[in-house]
Amino acid sequence: MNVQLRNPDKLVELPGERVVADVLDELGINPETVLVIHDGTLVMPTTTMGADGTIEIHPVISGGAA
Repeated sequence: MNVQLRNPDKLVELPGERVVADVLDELGINPETVLVIHDGTLVMPTTTMGADGTIEIHPVISGGAA
């Protein structure tokens, strides 16, 4: 499985089929701070991705209100 991290851009390869929540945990990413996208569609943390899949992880933390 390929994991494309955004901001900063980085590609991580992980072996085998994985549940998205496990991928985030392994990478030390809080699931409440990112959007996970596969083929242009948002993916839930409970989704299982195949070994040949690619997901993108985009941070979504706001800068806050003034």
